[in-house]
Order: sequence, then C-alpha cells, then structure tokens
Amino acid sequence: MKLLKLFGIVFFCGLLSPSRGVLSGLSCAVSPGAMQKVLSDAVIQNGLLQKHLQGLVLPNIMGDGGLLNSPTSITGLHLVRVRLPKLSVALLPGIGVQLAIAARLDLSGNCLVGLLSELIDISVDVTITANIKCTNFELGAVQVVIDDCFCILGAVKIKLLSGLLSLSVNDLVLNQLTATLPGLLCPVIDIIVNLVNIQFLGTLNAVIPVGTVGTIHYQLASLPFTSGLYLGMDLDGAVQQVQPQTFTCTPEAFSGAKQLQDAVLTLFPSGCSSCSMNSPLSIRIELFGKPLILLENNKATVELSVMIQVFIKRLDGSILNLLLLKADLGLNVHVSISGSSLVLALSLGSTSLSLESSDVGISDISSLKPHCSQLLAETLLPLINGCLGVGIPLPNVLGIPLVKVDIQILVGLLVILV
Repeated sequence: MKLLKLFGIVFFCGLLSPSRGVLSGLSCAVSPGAMQKVLSDAVIQNGLLQKHLQGLVLPNIMGDGGLLNSPTSITGLHLVRVRLPKLSVALLPGIGVQLAIAARLDLSGNCLVGLLSELIDISVDVTITANIKCTNFELGAVQVVIDDCFCILGAVKIKLLSGLLSLSVNDLVLNQLTATLPGLLCPVIDIIVNLVNIQFLGTLNAVIPVGTVGTIHYQLASLPFTSGLYLGMDLDGAVQQVQPQTFTCTPEAFSGAKQLQDAVLTLFPSGCSSCSMNSPLSIRIELFGKPLILLENNKATVELSVMIQVFIKRLDGSILNLLLLKADLGLNVHVSISGSSLVLALSLGSTSLSLESSDVGISDISSLKPHCSQLLAETLLPLINGCLGVGIPLPNVLGIPLVKVDIQILVGLLVILV
C-alpha cells in the first residue's frame, strides 16, 4: 500500500463537532514497519524482555551417557544474559499479528560427568514465534491472546572448564533444551504481550485537552483488524466543549459597516412607524446546528450554518428585530499538523442567505449578500480560526510520533503520512 510508509498512520475523517457529541469515524492503519518499530522499542529497547527472562531456571539435565560413558548431570542451569535480541512482525490477514523474537541465550550451571564436577556454559540461539489476536472487546478495551507459540533452536555452543566434551553431552543438552525451552519461554512472551497491550491501550484511551475550549476523550471503538498491509483500529472521541457560539458586534467592527447599514435602511418598507434609526445598529451571530466536514480529492470543506440577527436596542431596553437571517456557508479548509494536533484554517468560500423573520416587514434581502459575506469573513472567521488554532489533538497511537508528516486528502479520507 503506497500510502503507508514507515510509521505510516491513516486517519479516516469524522472530526471535531462544536458541541458535546461523539467524534466517530476516526481510524488509523499502522504499517508492519511501524508495528515492528513500536514493539521493538517496547519489548527490547525498554528492557521488558530482559527483565522478564531474568531468573529463568531450567530443569536439571540428566543422562546416562557422556564422557567415557560416565553418567552426566547438569544442575542449576539458569539464564545469565540475553544477547542480540531482534524482533520482527508480520501481519496475518483476518487473524492478527505474528511476533517473532530471535535472541541468543547464555546459560550457566554445574556439570557432573562421572566424578568430575565443573562449570558449564551453554549458548543457544532461539527464535520464539507467537501468533497474537485480539478478542473480547468491551468498553474501549480488548484482550490479547497468543493463539500459537513455538520455539526453534539454532546453534548450541557448550563450554566446559576442562574443555572435555563428548558428542553425547551435546546431543543430550540439545534434546533437553528443545523439550523444555518452549514451555518456559512462551509463558514469558504471553506476559510481555499483555503488558504491552495495556501500554498501547493507554495511547488509544486518553482524555486530551483542546486548549481552553474543552476536551476529547478518545477510545477504541471496536476490535482491531488486520490485512496484509496494515493493522487497523477504529476510534471514537467523546467531545466536550465550552467554545462560545454566540458573537455580538456593532457594524463598526468591520470595514463595510456603513454600507451594511445603508443597505438595511433601503429595505425598510415605506410608512414603517417603528423603523426609527435613532439607536445604533447591533448584530448577533450564532452558530446553528453542527458543522459538516467534507473530504474530496485534494480538497476539504466545511459546511456551516449561522444565524445573523440585525437589531436595534431601544432606549427603554426593548429590542427591535430588523432582520433574522440564516447563512449557509461553504468554508475552504487548509489542513496541517502541528505539535501532534490537526490544525484547520478556514476561509470563506460560498454564502447562501435566506430570511427567517423581520419585525419591520423586510422581505427582499438579495442586496445584503455581499455585505453579510464581508461581515462573516471579517468578524466570525477570525474568531473560529482563533479557536481552531490550538489544533484538534490526535491520539498518540501506539506511541508513534507525528513528526515530518505529509498530508493527503482523498474522498472521505484524510491521510497522514509520517
């Protein structure tokens, strides 16, 4: 899949709503290379493998034959260190993740051959392969289980202090390790996988502040799924916002103030007894409904509706509603990533204006469209962009950093390549 580079993440869209609600349709697809990097960091680089293999003790190895046909026993055999560990990942379509860990285990113990007792050092190459799948999804969490685990032993090197070693001892050690190591190593891998799962779920189930205007609570929405190209995860985000949605201003707040006032005056019906302009004109803009984000090839737009009330506040405190207008806006969106947040910058694309009501009998508003468009561009959009400027924080999926990213916009899909 060409869109997935190393650490590749794909986020499907369904973005921020300006009210309490569910942010659905946010998904990510993680490439095998990304999975290998984060798992290698968690299991090997952070010392998790070494920590849980420490203290590994193997059963005694007993044999009837050995040097000069003397009975052989190896006791106290334990792990000294893990060398050259390397982790690799393969994605199994429809099943899960295949994890393979190759390492060299250095073991040490006591060897009794006949009446001769001495130290024995054993070095063995092992490859542990485990097929991991997710199950039992509930409330944003999943259980990971190892469906199959097996060990393959490679080269075995045995060193005795005296240097005396027979082929029969070598065969005895290899046979015993082949029989016992899988039963010892696979349970350790099971523990490690479950610990890593808890760590990773923490990156998918997080409450993230959106500046000072609210929070997003991300959590896993369903069981992860695999193809041969990526591991997919669907996320939901519960949005709680206190972003202000009503803006009041005077016409002087934008450059076309006088033109708007003059245009409104020309719309007053003749003989209107209540149409006195002795009081200053006021304007209230209120967000209406929920914004809708549309993604097309190389293009993102937001459909947003606002109510525009043009009114006069009389000296006695009463309000004369000159116009209540509904404006349906098409906003162009510039998308960028900054500090692990999705930043949207909006500009006015199209405006559709309709009359909701008028206390003074105005009915034809066709001449007001350019003035209202200018009003919204100069007053509303800077406020919205100011709120959006803090960015929509993205979850730190599996701990993969969003640095040096490229963005592609496809139909219904926002692709973030890192």
